[in-house]
Amino acid sequence: MTESSAAPADVSSLSFEQARDELVRVVGELEQGAPTLEQSLALWERGEALAQRCEEWLLGAKRRLDAARTQGAGGSAS
Repeated sequence: MTESSAAPADVSSLSFEQARDELVRVVGELEQGAPTLEQSLALWERGEALAQRCEEWLLGAKRRLDAARTQGAGGSAS
């Protein structure tokens, strides 16, 4: 799969859903077993980069929710 062989650095432009879906595909490929060690390592590295991208999105969403809660709590106290 060509998407899985792309450089890990290009995940920065992926949405959460794109990164998550590709991560699922990468895990599936790893579970099936890649023909060579080099391909397995490339898939693993891609998976790590995708997982980190997903985590970035989730942490960003948590920060936004926390900020909204803080604003909501501050606005009702005024």
